[in-house]
Amino acid sequence: MKRAVLLFKPYPGLEIHRGEKILFGRFLKPHLVLSTCRVNGGLRSDLLFVANHQACEPKPCPGHETRRCLAVREPERYHQLVCEYHGLPAEKTALLGTAANMTLAGTALQSFSIPATEETLHVFCMATAGVETNAGRAGDPAQVYEWEGRFSRIEPTGTINLLIFINQELAPCALVRAVKMATEAKTSILQELNVPSRYSSGLATGTGTDQIAVSCLKTSRVPLRGAGKHVKLGELLAQAVREALREALARQNKRTPETIRYVPRLLERFQLGEDQFFNRLGQYLPDPYLTWIQRNREAVLSDTRLVAAVLAYIHLLDQISWKVVPEDLEILLEQAALVAVALSGKTEAFASFKESLFQNQDPLELLLAAMALGFREKWKVPYFDLPL
Repeated sequence: MKRAVLLFKPYPGLEIHRGEKILFGRFLKPHLVLSTCRVNGGLRSDLLFVANHQACEPKPCPGHETRRCLAVREPERYHQLVCEYHGLPAEKTALLGTAANMTLAGTALQSFSIPATEETLHVFCMATAGVETNAGRAGDPAQVYEWEGRFSRIEPTGTINLLIFINQELAPCALVRAVKMATEAKTSILQELNVPSRYSSGLATGTGTDQIAVSCLKTSRVPLRGAGKHVKLGELLAQAVREALREALARQNKRTPETIRYVPRLLERFQLGEDQFFNRLGQYLPDPYLTWIQRNREAVLSDTRLVAAVLAYIHLLDQISWKVVPEDLEILLEQAALVAVALSGKTEAFASFKESLFQNQDPLELLLAAMALGFREKWKVPYFDLPL
């Protein structure tokens, strides 16, 4: 085995190691494993290692796109080569692959002391995550298809991998439920961090290449059968996944509540990331105002009142797309006017803002016009000498 550093001993019978582009759990005692791995996946009771491996960089150089797809095109060969390189027994290892950096993984341990016993329930989670290029929402247009064992047009450039370890034995039904609970926990973090789908205007629920492995220690006790929201194990599972994934996203993609508190980042899923945002804003905001807002983008576009108003506008667009709220220009106009109020600070101008914005019919154009109007009005004061 190549040199690997022992990072954690979450509970007796398990060690967590990190080596060159790899993280793995080493079983010192027998475990049951349920995983999505294409080699040695499914439900297994004979594994000694569960590993997560960085197969490539998230954004390869031109001309190298196909080389990084060995894990997809020839999964058995990829599995064998990686295991051999790191000195792991291929037939006794479940291997997850990703473009995420192993040193940027998030980890979490959640525990619960069983009342009237000396036993403790432990759930340990390691998460690696990349959501900048491959995040999607369930039901988005698919990017690949499978037929006769072959996948076409697959592009695994962003992945959330979860490795979960539990120090109590679970019945197979509970292992499946644990996967479900972990998936719900993952999606809740993506929603809270406003991760955009890269294939639609919706919020992401995962990536197209997410993988998971749930391992549980085999014991002489009655296997646990519950892992849902009403059971303590389900709570620990969700908390561990949420904590580890939040840490991984902060490390890999710098995605935190602080970094997403910025209007262009909130508008990414509408093709209004920073460059597109300023290009299209320029249609409504002339110089010197456009140059001025660009030079002061962090302060202006992270303003708390403005962020709150834009988030409310985005949420309204979601509710309209989900048919909860009927599509009504008057509703959008009122919220757009509030965006202009938030940016300008002129609450008394709400009615005039609404009237000025009336000619904009497209929801995104309306939002851009409102921001341009609000920024111009912010400096329409007698003590400022810019041309008005």
